[in-house]
Amino acid sequence: MLQYCTVEREFPLTQLLRMPGTLYLVATPIGNLEDITIRAVRILAEVNLIAAEDTRRTATLLRHYAIKTGTISLHEHNEKQRAPKLVRRLLNGDSIALLSDAGTPLISDPGFEMVRHALDALVPVVALPGPSAVVTALISSGAPTNSFTFLGFPPKRSNDRKKWCSALTAQDRTIVFFESPHRLATTLKMLADNMGDRTITVCRELTKLHEELVVGPISALSQDPTTPRGEYTCVVWPPCKETDLAIPRPNKKQLLEELDLLLQEMPSRRAALKTIASRYKVSPSLMYEEIENAKK
Repeated sequence: MLQYCTVEREFPLTQLLRMPGTLYLVATPIGNLEDITIRAVRILAEVNLIAAEDTRRTATLLRHYAIKTGTISLHEHNEKQRAPKLVRRLLNGDSIALLSDAGTPLISDPGFEMVRHALDALVPVVALPGPSAVVTALISSGAPTNSFTFLGFPPKRSNDRKKWCSALTAQDRTIVFFESPHRLATTLKMLADNMGDRTITVCRELTKLHEELVVGPISALSQDPTTPRGEYTCVVWPPCKETDLAIPRPNKKQLLEELDLLLQEMPSRRAALKTIASRYKVSPSLMYEEIENAKK
């Protein structure tokens, strides 16, 4: 059963009895300006106001479709203060369209506070489906799509990100997350250390001219990620029973003997560690720990 918070203290009963406008959540293109629905274009032209994460970026879209509706900024730094004021306009009968910079609003973007305020004030909230980097990356990744988890952006602080990656070890479904270019390589290395060498699809510049999609083992892409430019959408495949799960290792003596043989063939100890780690489907850091423990 749906429950709404009381709003009479903030909005007088006489105001609530008026016919409110509608808050529209409008999905916009994530790159290609043609990726917008006919309905979205019509709503953007009909509403009284557009609340945009970045009015400058939204202006490009509006100019392209000759939409002259006025805009106001609504982003993470002003949403708490601005949302109640916009709800008052909704209660007075104005309709407002809520947009993020690109894609579907509220998906790792501002808008949550605005929607909650609108629902608490009994204002109709209507979502217009459309572009989403999450779904676009998922369906083109090659990973299973029947069950997946979306995690937004990993934490920025290194220690928090390590804990974030560690918590994903037990995940047996497809994982989708965003990452910035300057943190991509570090995050992939952390994932490889914690999850083993699962397959990952790294997507960049989706729907744009230089769209790029790379599929491979996490360890390989962490060593040589794509050109660090633009926002990335990463899709981690679930473990494959035949190939991705860890293979039982030999006893300590046999493990050290196996490493010694590899050291005679490989150009460096690091290369030997990578080879033996790949052989047993574990990360090089985990294999290093096992070998050090075997020495003791």
